[in-house]
Amino acid sequence: MNYRRLVRVSAGYDLVVTAAFVTPWTYELLRQALSAVGLALGLGAMPATDPTATMYADLMGSIVVVWAVLRLIDPHPVLGLYDGVARMLFAIWEAYAAVHGATGLLWGFFAVEVLFGVLQLAPWLSAHPPWPTRSFTARLRRSSRGSTP
Repeated sequence: MNYRRLVRVSAGYDLVVTAAFVTPWTYELLRQALSAVGLALGLGAMPATDPTATMYADLMGSIVVVWAVLRLIDPHPVLGLYDGVARMLFAIWEAYAAVHGATGLLWGFFAVEVLFGVLQLAPWLSAHPPWPTRSFTARLRRSSRGSTP
C-alpha cells in the first residue's frame, strides 16, 4: 500500500469511529451501545456522563472528524507524520485509562492506534521516507509552504 493510501485509510477509520462523538445525542447512543458490548464481553461498561464530560467528548469528536476529512481530501505525507505522532499519544492515554479502570474495550482501540501509528511513522524513521528529500527538516519546511512532493 502506498503511503498516501495509508494516510487516507487511517482517516477513513477515524471518520467512521469518531463521527458519533460530534453531538451529545449521537455520543449518548454510542456510549450506550459500547456499554452493552463491553458488558456482554465482560470488559466493563462505559461510565455515566455529565455535561462537561460530554462536551469534551464532542470537542474531541469534532476535531478528529475535521482532521479525518482533511486527510481524506489531501492525504499529504506530512499529515501522515503528524497523524502517526497523534496516534501514539492517543494510544498512551488509552492504555493509561484502561490500566486505571476504564472499560477494557479501550484495548481494541489501542491496538488500532498503535498499528496505524507505527505504519505511518515507520517510513519517516527509515532510510526511505514517504517522498525523497535531503532531510527531515527539509520535508517539514516544504510541507509548511504547501508544496506537494
